[in-house]
Amino acid sequence: MAVLAALGLWAAGASELPAGAFPHVVAAVVLIAAGGSVDVSGQAGELADTDADLTLMPLSVTLAGALVAGACFLRPLRHRAVAGAGELLGRTALTAVLWIVALAVLGTFARHTFQVAQPDSPVDIITGLLDAAPTVGFRPDTGPTLLYGLLWLLGVLLIALLVSRAAALPAALLRFQEAVRPAASAMLLLLLAYVVVGLAAGLVVAATKGHPAETFAVLLLGLPNVVWLALGLGIGASWEGRVQGPFGLPMPQALDAVLRGEETTTLDVASLAQQDGRAWWLIPVAAVLLIAAAFTMAARSAPSTRPWQHALRFGAAFALTLLVVIPLTRVVARLGLSVLGVIELDELGGQVLLQPRLWAAVGLGLLWGLVAGLLGGLLASRTRHHGAVPPGRERDGEGGAHRRRPGAL
Repeated sequence: MAVLAALGLWAAGASELPAGAFPHVVAAVVLIAAGGSVDVSGQAGELADTDADLTLMPLSVTLAGALVAGACFLRPLRHRAVAGAGELLGRTALTAVLWIVALAVLGTFARHTFQVAQPDSPVDIITGLLDAAPTVGFRPDTGPTLLYGLLWLLGVLLIALLVSRAAALPAALLRFQEAVRPAASAMLLLLLAYVVVGLAAGLVVAATKGHPAETFAVLLLGLPNVVWLALGLGIGASWEGRVQGPFGLPMPQALDAVLRGEETTTLDVASLAQQDGRAWWLIPVAAVLLIAAAFTMAARSAPSTRPWQHALRFGAAFALTLLVVIPLTRVVARLGLSVLGVIELDELGGQVLLQPRLWAAVGLGLLWGLVAGLLGGLLASRTRHHGAVPPGRERDGEGGAHRRRPGAL
């Protein structure tokens, strides 16, 4: 997580921050990616005041940490039929202790203060004359950071157990795995498929459109932020937001163009298509990937599972997935400076706001999931009916009658 955060911040130009802030910013980004809480504050001398706030989860770093943590936790549990509840609890407790220690160490580095300036700017001249040069600082909120970081880890380990097809479970939970694990693993494959498609598109953009550093910064820090937003837009979900001042949304320019202005604007696939007509492709892409995920779920389920059961399981799984993923796309960034409480120097600061309409997205996810699950179940049934001869049986002669090989099970 630290390596990915450092590379992304370096591509974004954070290595040029004053007063040796770069390693401290890296530590803060890792804490935020792990569910921690980092407070952003500002000061501007005796005559001025600053207002700073930041809520943005770098999901590329989060996803990398989750995949590595989940894989390390599951490795000793693979290719076994049953694992004792005591063993799972012991491994979870040990992992949690190590994680808390790591977060505490990171917290000692994730704090810094540096001056914000715009050379040759009227704002910089005014603040210099009034001894009101603004500074921005950040530091972790230790209690919430350790608590939310622990909850993040426990959530990752739980999801890892749900999506794994090979990890052992306690005997009491084995009866639930047939209904839960195929749907959970299909959701993981769906989210990762969006990340892979987005990565390929980002590499093409970096190679052909110029500004490769900015593109790689988005890929290394916020690729899932973009592609999971695209997933929501593709099923008809919407967000509300606005972009003001010199700030830019750390996402494609079309999103920034939709949201830029003084008033709150609705972001959906139609408003995005007004800036870039290719946005309409988000709908068929969502449909194809959802049906593919539903087919994968049905193919990994018991042959006796009916299509309507596939529909219910996939619909519920997709709705729950959106309930977790959509809030992670929320963005709040604000930096402002006022002199004597009256003069607002907007040239220095700005605001970025992106808020999802969560429950509408979850409802749409349920509907899309039901339809995709039904279609995927029907496709899997047809594939099974026209598939290969079951193991241990072979055709006998031209009539197609089956006979069992000696000793076959």
